[in-house]
Amino acid sequence: MGSHSLPTATTPAGKAGYEALLAEPERAVVALDFDGTLAPIVADPEQARAHPGAVPALARLAPRVGSVVVITGRPAGVAVRYGGFAGVKGLEHLTVLGHYGAERWEAATGELRAPADDPGVLAVRAELPGFLDNLGAWRHTWVETAHIEHKGGRAVAVHTRRTDDPEAALESLRGPLTELATRHGLIVEPGRMVLELRPPGMDKGVALADHVRAADASAVLYGGDDLGDLAAFDAVDRLRAEGVPGVLVCSGSSEVTALAERADLVVDGPAGMVRLLESLADALEG
Repeated sequence: MGSHSLPTATTPAGKAGYEALLAEPERAVVALDFDGTLAPIVADPEQARAHPGAVPALARLAPRVGSVVVITGRPAGVAVRYGGFAGVKGLEHLTVLGHYGAERWEAATGELRAPADDPGVLAVRAELPGFLDNLGAWRHTWVETAHIEHKGGRAVAVHTRRTDDPEAALESLRGPLTELATRHGLIVEPGRMVLELRPPGMDKGVALADHVRAADASAVLYGGDDLGDLAAFDAVDRLRAEGVPGVLVCSGSSEVTALAERADLVVDGPAGMVRLLESLADALEG
């Protein structure tokens, strides 16, 4: 037995999920968000990197469960690079689902499958700098500019974390960006000081449910931190109703409380998530 005790689930459904995962780990799915869950949130999203303990913990856990999957709004290849997931012993069967499941990377082969660029995203990406400038959000409304993150041809995100008043900036941009997205057939996904414009029809819940069903999983654990993870929480609830026990884990923050209110277990950000993964590995090694 290792040195990390398994955190206690606070709900009957969470406890049942734990029991099912530990009873038949070879058929269990462990699914995790990336930013805010495995990687600390940083002001510049291009500087995000996995917590130093994340890859070692995953490499210990992955061989002992049926499947480990990272589900992220980022392009899958970016998450692989920022996570340091490629070529790691123990992670040979890791799957990364990028762009909310539209992209798929398999560690076993290094293969990345991605759809064609979305024309609406390409149009918005070209239009955004001038659009924000006309709103006064690009250089003048706030001392620090709203930051555009290009997510390949499947999404584009506007971050306000580096502005003088991130929450006010986010609210000021929400309406105009929603109108822009609608005009190009896109939706707006709000998050932690970010508004992401992307095509409809795919979310983390769809990606998670498809993966769990394809794996014929006997249990699922999902960990996330942001509003985009609520769809995955909903998917776990539906899977529970179908007879697949599950554990909902919130990587806690003061910026988003909706997940904590739904979770069976709240951990202290990525460091707490790493400790949870280590404790699961300890329990399965013992």
